[in-house]
Amino acid sequence: MEIFLPTLHTFENNNIFTGSCGLLRFRIAPTVVTATPKEVDLAASSIHAELWHGELCYELSEMEQERTFPMSDEGRAAMQQWLEENIEPIEPKTAE
Repeated sequence: MEIFLPTLHTFENNNIFTGSCGLLRFRIAPTVVTATPKEVDLAASSIHAELWHGELCYELSEMEQERTFPMSDEGRAAMQQWLEENIEPIEPKTAE
C-alpha cells in the first residue's frame, strides 16, 4: 500500500498533515526555519512524524513511534517509507 503525503511545499508553509492507512494513524508537523521573511531555510528545517495504531484520534492516543526527517525530497521519501513499513491492515470481522 502507498500512503499519500502532500508535497514538500505544504510543509514549507508550516502546515500540519494527518492521515491513515488501515489501522495506522499518523501526524506530521514541520519545524520551519526562515532564511528571509519569504524564504525557507530547508537545510535548517525539519519534518517531525508521529504514528500510532487504532481507531482513536491523535489527542486520545499514545504515540508508538516518532521520527524527525530533513525537510527535503529525500527526507519526505524516507518518511513515506517509514510510515508504509508500519501499515497494519484492518482485519475483516468474522461471523461467530
